[in-house]
Amino acid sequence: MSETMSANPILWTPSAARSNNSRLAAYQGWLAEHHGLRFDSYNDLWEWSVTDLDAFWQSICDFFDIEFSSPASAVLAKRSMPGAEWFPGAKLNWAEYILAGGVKKLQKQALVVHSETFGRRELTWQELRDRVASLAAHLRDMGVGQGDRVAAILPNTENAIIACLAVTSLGAIWSLCAPDMGHVAILDRFQQIEPKVLIYQDNYLHAGKEVSRRAEVAEVVGGLPSLLHHIAVGTQSTEIQTETQTGAVAWETLLNRPAILTFAQVDFDHPLWIVYSSGTTGNPKPIVHGHGGILLEGCKQSLHQDLDAQSRFCWLTSSGWVMWNLQMVALGQGATVLLYDRAANHPDMMDVWRRIAAEKISYFGAGAAFFTACAKSGIEPGADVDLGALVSLGSTGSPMTSDGYDWVYRSVKSDIWLAPVSGGTDFCGAFVGGNVMLPVRAGEMQAPMLGNAVRAFDPEGNVLVGEVGELVCTEPLPSMPLFFWGDRDGSRLHESYFDTYPGIWRHGDWISFTPAGGSVIYGRSDATINRRGLRLGSSEIYQAVEALEEIQDSLVVDLEFLGRQSFMPLFVVLSAPGGLDAALKDKIKAAIRSSVSARFVPDDIIEVAEVPRTLSGKKLEVPVKKLLLGGDPAQVVNRDSMTNPDSFTPFVAYAKTMN
Repeated sequence: MSETMSANPILWTPSAARSNNSRLAAYQGWLAEHHGLRFDSYNDLWEWSVTDLDAFWQSICDFFDIEFSSPASAVLAKRSMPGAEWFPGAKLNWAEYILAGGVKKLQKQALVVHSETFGRRELTWQELRDRVASLAAHLRDMGVGQGDRVAAILPNTENAIIACLAVTSLGAIWSLCAPDMGHVAILDRFQQIEPKVLIYQDNYLHAGKEVSRRAEVAEVVGGLPSLLHHIAVGTQSTEIQTETQTGAVAWETLLNRPAILTFAQVDFDHPLWIVYSSGTTGNPKPIVHGHGGILLEGCKQSLHQDLDAQSRFCWLTSSGWVMWNLQMVALGQGATVLLYDRAANHPDMMDVWRRIAAEKISYFGAGAAFFTACAKSGIEPGADVDLGALVSLGSTGSPMTSDGYDWVYRSVKSDIWLAPVSGGTDFCGAFVGGNVMLPVRAGEMQAPMLGNAVRAFDPEGNVLVGEVGELVCTEPLPSMPLFFWGDRDGSRLHESYFDTYPGIWRHGDWISFTPAGGSVIYGRSDATINRRGLRLGSSEIYQAVEALEEIQDSLVVDLEFLGRQSFMPLFVVLSAPGGLDAALKDKIKAAIRSSVSARFVPDDIIEVAEVPRTLSGKKLEVPVKKLLLGGDPAQVVNRDSMTNPDSFTPFVAYAKTMN
């Protein structure tokens, strides 16, 4: 990458003090002092980090004081994708690193919670450690040990953090879903991993209204024969229920047991948690990440977020989004984390900003759709509340347009570091994002992340600069999936990332890189649905829709693309053609809302005679998506490869009404 200038205007430039006092500057100074490594530019540093993988990732261990209880025999014993082998022989525990710290840290605030259901709460590091130790002891008594799965249906409160740390301290495997997900979607995930224990909260307040999920949770409990215990988090509405009435252990009884906090020492690649990123067919993919890989990736990310123990961090996230997991990056650096468990637009769009101001948050992040909604509502947080402590702003989930950048610098704060990132649940990290030592340009992410060998490829695998291509990663990362749960031969993992460019990770995003190293994400290049930052495979929507007797077949695409409003049309083939009326549309929406989530209700429902399919019977989701984004009908699909070529014609007609 050359250092030529980008055409996009500069919106912010770091002061010398901000740049020189950053964590990234400290890391570069450490490299110079301890290894004699000096770089003329960030791009030179990045090139080293993706070339000398052994030296780079060992430097992350050393700079962040990551100690192994048993040493590794190598850094990267096998340099391949998939199948890279990192730090063989090393033993550690991810939760131990998160909770480490001396006496001074223990009295510091660890968590501040703003919840509609529970009000404001806060925990010191000592209180967090004590509750983790107590819960871990109880789970151990329930028979939970290394490799066992503990699943949870919890909102973004301290309870989910405590449970995650307790489970992983035992070497057991954590998995989390949000309470607003439908029971079918939850079972599609948890049935694959057969959890021994389920922790849940089946009642909560949202936008001033009580939401009961008791029936849905009962369906989940009944659908998981592997469960030996289930634990219920009480709220004002549920705490009067007894263990005899519900069959559940009361969460509150598990937090006050004096216990010594211990940590199972596990292999570097021992499973830590299971997250879910759905493909276009079959059940959601249960992605398994490891203790060591997640720890190294999180520490490295803190350089790009400029986080340390003095930071006060908040990311507006659902517990069903991978950004929930990434709150642990800030905790791992000793920062105080604000957990926001409220409706972001209730009573108005200023609610989050008022709390950011009151808690003196220094780093706030949210999905790009949130900032767009703020701009459309006409609010000006910088004029209405004191954001003096806020120095960094993050964004992800969907592409942020230049208009979003303009709103931030006009209505939030003119002197703020805006650092959008783009990555994925798949490796629990970011490929491109922020560098507080560089200027911010309108509409661009600043730089590729250290250690991430990201490029834009054309269909033949040639590197593109200044043109939109497939986002790929040409070198392995420690946090890439260990495997998919139940994928015995690795075929599903291979098909998900490596079948397009052998030995190279294809992520499924459209991206362009500037000659200077900045980048712009344009949207998904595959058929994954991305609704306000939460990703889902189309198969889950098909399962809900095609279960209706009125529906014979269906096809759904998400038209997320930079500079366009997200739009998701659903095409349906009816058992009785011509019967798509308002009542049936409402029934379809209700089925999706109940079985999947309200987030994935389509923007439009259109009747078609047939769903276009390949000769092998696969739905032509990506060609339809490209067509509806303005692609040439003759270029987006070869009709000779279709089993029903005429079925594409109505989609061409629909595209003309859109474009």
